[in-house]
Amino acid sequence: MAHWTSAVGAAQLARLLGSQQDRPAGPGTRRPPAYRALADGIRLLVLEGRVPVAARLPAERELALALSVSRTTVAAAYEALRGEGFLESRRGAGSWTAVPAGNPVPARGLEPLPPEALGSMIDLGCAALPAPEPWLTRAVQGALEELPPYAHTHGDYPAGLPALRAMIADRYTQRGIPTMPEQIMVTTGAMGAIDAICHLFGGRGERIAVESPSYANILQLMREAGARLVPVAMAEGLTGWDLDRWRQVLREAAPRIAYVVADFHNPTGALADDDQRRRLVDAARSAGTVLVADETMSELWLDEDVEMPRPVCAFDPAGSTVVTVGSASKAFWAGMRIGWVRAAPDVIRSLVAARAYADLGTPVLEQLAVNWLFGTGGWEEAVELRRAQARQNRDELVSAVRRELPGWEFEVPRGGLTLWVRTGGLSGSRLAEAGERVGVRVPSGPRFGVDGAFEGYVRLPFTVGGAVAEEAAVRLAAAARIVETGGTSGGEAPRTFVA
Repeated sequence: MAHWTSAVGAAQLARLLGSQQDRPAGPGTRRPPAYRALADGIRLLVLEGRVPVAARLPAERELALALSVSRTTVAAAYEALRGEGFLESRRGAGSWTAVPAGNPVPARGLEPLPPEALGSMIDLGCAALPAPEPWLTRAVQGALEELPPYAHTHGDYPAGLPALRAMIADRYTQRGIPTMPEQIMVTTGAMGAIDAICHLFGGRGERIAVESPSYANILQLMREAGARLVPVAMAEGLTGWDLDRWRQVLREAAPRIAYVVADFHNPTGALADDDQRRRLVDAARSAGTVLVADETMSELWLDEDVEMPRPVCAFDPAGSTVVTVGSASKAFWAGMRIGWVRAAPDVIRSLVAARAYADLGTPVLEQLAVNWLFGTGGWEEAVELRRAQARQNRDELVSAVRRELPGWEFEVPRGGLTLWVRTGGLSGSRLAEAGERVGVRVPSGPRFGVDGAFEGYVRLPFTVGGAVAEEAAVRLAAAARIVETGGTSGGEAPRTFVA
């Protein structure tokens, strides 16, 4: 019986390893032996989750040919990995990846750090802020007052509570996009919405066009659904999309779905303008592609003079081409797992029908809380608090990173929650690993790309400010020194830090 559950081909592993580019060694820096560098590269891929645990690795001869190295080098690397607990082998069954006893199985997305680790680890992995009190408490109290009539029902509302569907529809109408409640389905967060859309339109083996880079958790969700991802590079800087590339991909690859974040894109912070939105909708319509517009960041403009473009769905008001996803998680609180889909009524009916085989519906109490926020003006006041906090965090984090890491490059976005940083030639994967050792958790660029792209980047969210932002930058600088010098020691132990 095989001990592996998937396989990684030699060419695929060579591409992933090739993406791990380090800064050239400086004077006096000793390069590790070739086998050691190969073993370290494979170990990093496992720790990053880009090569799954229990994945069968290529035979030594196959990998040696793909990498243009000797078979002895590959054999020595595999032996080193076995000694460290990252590889297991059995005669006749091959070799497969593993993690040493006591190590957590690596996640392939950006999972939140466990609360018990927050005392010594600064978490820059999750782009989410604490709840904007007192509005969370007030919303839950208001929801409890509205709950009794619903408690006498079965509690399953696959399309969402009628009152909340009507409220969300009214909010789109107020933005200039006439919308009926029949065009809205309430979901369990934006992830639940996109998962439902992918299963309805995608199917295993279907092509999905995605921005490159794009949101790591959505990319992984699509991979798990069996999609074939087609990356489309973003335009330079924070200027949005490269429409020539989009038209080419939509015409030649004919993807069933295209997933985009037009409003303060995650991770780059780019904001697509009206003309780009119109042209992309037209191109998707011509290609027969369903354009999924994620607008979870749309209310998080941080600079007062930002002029927000019209929503993507404004260029397809009937919802025949554009399927819009919204959420309370980024603008309000990640613990409020309420999202929604706006689309044509027939699409909504299909999504609702398919839900009978998924989660049946979204929790009633949370829906009532969001409905209370929308209906009382509490949402606008809470989001203004969120903007103020994110703006302050952004400015303090930017200042700290520029001081501690002057060689790192980035443009400051005018909204959203993330900073996309070029790391001066250092490997993002190695920075992430070194960061764990010095007490700062940061996601590397390849998590936001396809097939190892963006190794020279990391994403920094605006989730910390003040002294915590200062300390985070200090620890990132310490991680950078470890990577620059090829350090193999554990570095200084992270200090306990209380925000």
